[in-house]
Amino acid sequence: MENRNDLWLESVYSDGTPAFVSSPCPKLFETVTIRLRFYRDAPVNCVFLRTIPNGVEQLIPMTRGKEEKGLVYYEAPLQMTEKRMQYQFYLVCENVIYFYTQKEITTYVPDHTYDFVLLADYVQPEWVKDAVFYQIFPERFCNGDPSNDVRTGEYSQDGHPAIHMEHWEDTPLPYKKGYCMDFFGGDLQGIRQKIPYLKELGVTALYLNPIFVAPSVHKYDCLDYFHVDPHLGGDQALAELSQALHENGMKLILDISINHTGIAHKWFNRDGAFFDKSIGAYNNPDSPEREYYFFAPDNSYHKWLGVDTLPTLNYTSEALRDVIYRGEDSVLKKWLKPPYSIDGWRFDVADTFGRKDELQLAHTLWHEIRESIRAVNPQAYILAEDWGDCAQYLQGNEWDAPMNYYGCGRVIRQFLGEPDLFMARNAVLRSVPYRMTAKDVKNRVLEHLAKLPYVMWENQFNLFDSHDASRLHNNPIISQESYRGAVIFQFLLTGAASVYYGDEAEIDGTLGTNEGCRYPMPWSRDIPSCDAYRLIHTMTHLKADHKALRQGGMKFLYAEGSVVAIARFWEDEVFVGVISTERQDVKIRLPLGAVGATTPKEHADIFGTPLDYRPVDGYSIELTVKAGQSYLMECR
Repeated sequence: MENRNDLWLESVYSDGTPAFVSSPCPKLFETVTIRLRFYRDAPVNCVFLRTIPNGVEQLIPMTRGKEEKGLVYYEAPLQMTEKRMQYQFYLVCENVIYFYTQKEITTYVPDHTYDFVLLADYVQPEWVKDAVFYQIFPERFCNGDPSNDVRTGEYSQDGHPAIHMEHWEDTPLPYKKGYCMDFFGGDLQGIRQKIPYLKELGVTALYLNPIFVAPSVHKYDCLDYFHVDPHLGGDQALAELSQALHENGMKLILDISINHTGIAHKWFNRDGAFFDKSIGAYNNPDSPEREYYFFAPDNSYHKWLGVDTLPTLNYTSEALRDVIYRGEDSVLKKWLKPPYSIDGWRFDVADTFGRKDELQLAHTLWHEIRESIRAVNPQAYILAEDWGDCAQYLQGNEWDAPMNYYGCGRVIRQFLGEPDLFMARNAVLRSVPYRMTAKDVKNRVLEHLAKLPYVMWENQFNLFDSHDASRLHNNPIISQESYRGAVIFQFLLTGAASVYYGDEAEIDGTLGTNEGCRYPMPWSRDIPSCDAYRLIHTMTHLKADHKALRQGGMKFLYAEGSVVAIARFWEDEVFVGVISTERQDVKIRLPLGAVGATTPKEHADIFGTPLDYRPVDGYSIELTVKAGQSYLMECR
């Protein structure tokens, strides 16, 4: 495929958008028109749509259709006779047949791993692909009501007293000093007061870290799933926040861990720290909550990752399933209903949920949870924490999306020079200074996405910073140009983008600890004057204004050496991002013709950076990419 006679292969394209699938979310037995395109002068004799209805291979001849912008379209009908229909394309030339899947083009028959997939009767949370999320760690965002602040010594957790930090600008305490008990006073009232700020930034949805009653600042050690922590404003504050957000056209999802509770949760209540010991499973073998956990005869219990303070919930208990998600008054359903009316859930440690050695309930539980959630709100978003390959959960009947570290955050951060976010936890792996190549980036992103039905691409939650990762801009090896490249990359990937609170304010922080990425929001700073604010503000508003960046196709146009180029396109809109980590200037060939364009619209990119290019070979331009430079250009 290196031969210049095969350049036309760069133009072969199809996806699951309305431009290539007449009904992206079809009904069972509906007939859908499937389209494919490539350069109109490509040496293709005919094209087949290859499907396997009821396990039998079927080759459907595709009809040559319209030609526009140097591209020819082929199309064929496909009836949705099954809930899941897979297909590939066979492009027949004089001396070779090319096989095209979501991941790649081969000259051998590929397996089904990367097939295009349509799902019948799948209900997509349609708002997500248009969304710009803003993740908030509530205790550190804004103190809207100082009267509900935690007082120093008000209570203790595991022998560590609560500490009220005297000044909002103080640095969070290291774990061995604060034990996640250092409170600044952020609350839901503060978030509500900042809605105008968030709207101006371009935010359309909020993701809040846990807000239910819990002793720590992070609140993953829940005491009571049925009430919002009074130090965050209580239940009423959530109702008021949700109403205000919806009145402003914004969505709200909440974070929860239903894999485990804290030892102080009223269902477990090991030490009687917040409830009388007559309540809960640990001290009362006959309590109804006893079956909610895994207890041995000696009263020892199963713990998440062996952490003594986090007992694992036991979903062999039908009663537990009822109280968590099945019952009409269950935890998950309560907060989806008025007056709270949240728009989805983010599930903590979803990768380990329902899994305990020989007891593997995950797929059964996630399917049931999805059914329960969607019975209340068919448009609710089901977001799950998983840092790795999780395609098994992303086939349309369990999760809508993972926290996309695997196909976004881990990728771009390693490409920019950091150790892989997950492998950095191991000293041996962390010591290897490998920087991803452009081909690594392309292959990793496509290996993640191409195993999924396209509607699941559009659900992706693309992020590179969060409450569990040191902030990228706090790393001294990351230049302003590199950071711009990360943001461009994030916003060009199909799906939603997520901004972690304070990134736009160039918030302070340290590397290597959770405390280092949970600093209080620097409201005393002139935030709109920050370079990061202008960058993110530009990207959020571009996404809002251009369908190409919300619902358009996505294609890698270049991935060689240390330069990646990605295009997003819809009808006459074409945007191309170029991210370089090269140490010297390089010239690259950008095949704009493959996405229906010929040249950039202007002689500078969106951010005013000059563009040095010349047209070549009728399909492309030669662009000079400055060392370490990133570009975002609109093309025509």
